[in-house]
Amino acid sequence: MKRMLKAARLAVVTAALTSTMAFGLVAGQGQAAAEEKFKVGVVTFLSGGAAESFGVPAWNGGKMLIEMINQGGVLPAPYDKKGFGGLIVDATVVDEAGGATKQVQEFRNLVQRENVDTVLGYVSSGDCLAVPPVADELKAFTILYDCGTPRVFEEASYKYVFRTASHAAMDNISLAKYMKTRNVKMDTIAGINQDYAWGQDSWADFKGSVSVINPGSEAKTALFPKIYAGQYGTEISALIREKADIVHSSLWGGDLQAFVLQAGPRGLFDRSQVAFAAGDHVLPQLGQKMPDGVIIGARGVNGLAARPRGDELTTMLWNEYEKRYGTFPVQAPFRMWQGILGLKTAVEKAMAANGGKKPTQ
Repeated sequence: MKRMLKAARLAVVTAALTSTMAFGLVAGQGQAAAEEKFKVGVVTFLSGGAAESFGVPAWNGGKMLIEMINQGGVLPAPYDKKGFGGLIVDATVVDEAGGATKQVQEFRNLVQRENVDTVLGYVSSGDCLAVPPVADELKAFTILYDCGTPRVFEEASYKYVFRTASHAAMDNISLAKYMKTRNVKMDTIAGINQDYAWGQDSWADFKGSVSVINPGSEAKTALFPKIYAGQYGTEISALIREKADIVHSSLWGGDLQAFVLQAGPRGLFDRSQVAFAAGDHVLPQLGQKMPDGVIIGARGVNGLAARPRGDELTTMLWNEYEKRYGTFPVQAPFRMWQGILGLKTAVEKAMAANGGKKPTQ
């Protein structure tokens, strides 16, 4: 476990709810007038296999931070001003479950019916690829707070869409470099990653990085089970037979929890060095069931990797999150915080250049 936590620290960059639910996070007494608000549509998983370990912690961190921002004078400078430049932040949260087609419609609803000023969201790489073209079509300011796939801006260009967090290429290049610096043997590598953009991109980036960092390495079995498969007996058997030096995985959420619980008793972690590129978010759920010696990434300096920094903002958010929710914040709240604080900075910069008026485009 000590090695696992050390690996998490050294990783380099960065209440289930159903359907659409609105949260008016307003400070002070009474309802603020419409012109005093900045409306944000927040999209993250609130149900399904991605909710418990990722979507719900992300929103828990998000609503906590919005409450602190709306109170004003709580966060250290430069985030201490109330609201967004004095505008009360009014958040509407939408469940990301349901697939890309559903999320495109939910996005249109947020922009055209709820009249939000900004949409901040998306975890699933499929959703991250589907929403940006619609955002530009509607001229809707959109922030991708998580979005692991690097293909969003590598395959297209958008005027109204921005990302505030690292993507899979950074995660997997840094993972390969970390293992090289620690003299981890990686003459043979195998992988198990979900069969969609995130999993495919993660394996391609890791395999490519190892081939450069450790010339002569051999890529063996590459498995791509369907997302939310839940049962991995066949895949675990194949990985055990392969006996690769490294088993790489970008599994996440309920899929990662299921894989660890199924692979542990069968001895996979004793046969190969297992490396989870983005695995820190399941530590609160798995606890000591996560085997010793596993290498774990936190998708940047997030979660356990961020705690040693000890700066005022990190310490304040960490302590408040633990106080409210009884557990430490993993990567998901950190990425949500980064998105919200990035949005606050952008809005206040625009207002400063606009005579203090609310930005409209």
